[in-house]
Amino acid sequence: MHISERESELPETMIGRLIRISAEDKSVISLGAGEPDFPAPPAIVAYTKKIAGDCSHYSPPEGRRDLREAIAKKARKENGIICSPENIIVTSGSQEALLLAAASALDVSEQVIIPSPSFLGYLPTAEIFTAQPVAVPLRESNNWELDPDDLKKVADRKKTGALIINTPANPTGGVLSKKTLEEIADLAVEFDFYVFSDEAYEKIIYEKKHFSMGSLNGMQDYVITLQTFSKSHAMCGYRLGYACGPEEIIKAMTKMQPYSTICAPTISQMLGVKALQMGDAYTKQMVREYRRRRDLIHRRLNDMELATKKPEGAFYAFSNIKKFDKNSIRFSREMIKKIKVAAMPGSEFGRFGEGYIRCSYATDYRLIEKAMDRMEKFLRKK
Repeated sequence: MHISERESELPETMIGRLIRISAEDKSVISLGAGEPDFPAPPAIVAYTKKIAGDCSHYSPPEGRRDLREAIAKKARKENGIICSPENIIVTSGSQEALLLAAASALDVSEQVIIPSPSFLGYLPTAEIFTAQPVAVPLRESNNWELDPDDLKKVADRKKTGALIINTPANPTGGVLSKKTLEEIADLAVEFDFYVFSDEAYEKIIYEKKHFSMGSLNGMQDYVITLQTFSKSHAMCGYRLGYACGPEEIIKAMTKMQPYSTICAPTISQMLGVKALQMGDAYTKQMVREYRRRRDLIHRRLNDMELATKKPEGAFYAFSNIKKFDKNSIRFSREMIKKIKVAAMPGSEFGRFGEGYIRCSYATDYRLIEKAMDRMEKFLRKK
């Protein structure tokens, strides 16, 4: 049986294996989850039941008008992005938004600059569309902030098609400062490339403030902002995201949408309107609990000499394991086998993620405590 070269060259990932192990063996404590452990807001659950009989038809490929109007209003008010519904496309999660953006904006062999470590979906997205991924390192010593000087070294006006940024970031928990975003914006103009700004965790942020690159002066023609309801409203299973960008790109993405998922689920789009109307009270409640868990896991990991920067956003701790093992896959497998704790190896997030593990604290506080106790005993024997 023939399998395409494109598929065979995609990297294997441990995330599916971890999910399977955690589902099949209830004695495993999973710190690998990339989704909120909270249920969807009660108002969303109730409204889902109410509209279940009214959403059996397709929506327009670009998304329902009422939802795009609500998203544009939110983007203007909360993100400072000047936009209208024509600048919005609704997608089945922000990953589809990234796929459509890449398909619409990149040609074969164009460079895509990808910070490393970063979300494991970025590199395969570039490779699926036969673009040329170029890694730039994020450094623990720099608090996982992207250094514009590193970016300038690899940017090429003739070759570079796009840069992918993620703030707050998975897996590091880092948040890009406004100053860094401004410097990146200058480079986008100088080298004439798009910025795909993944802001999935925009509302899960602690001491710092979130800035959208698309709000900066002159960036309306360069930035495609990718956002989702999955993290902010604990609606991962509803598969609802969106992109905000230049009208021409949004039209191109809309043209491709019928060949992807046709449209985002109609019921989810109707619920998206509801979610934007209900305010941030539920989200803030989740963030308060995430902060409590963050403080616990950050302290415990550092106490056991797994050096970990304090996460500024999202719900991940990215820990340096090099004192105990330089191979993150081997380290993660040993943890599952010997102490039944699942964490993501840093190598899953790019070559500069090797020597680290990602521990998600989208997990019950008491389970985090148990996992930390097990890890502490495990490391004593290393």
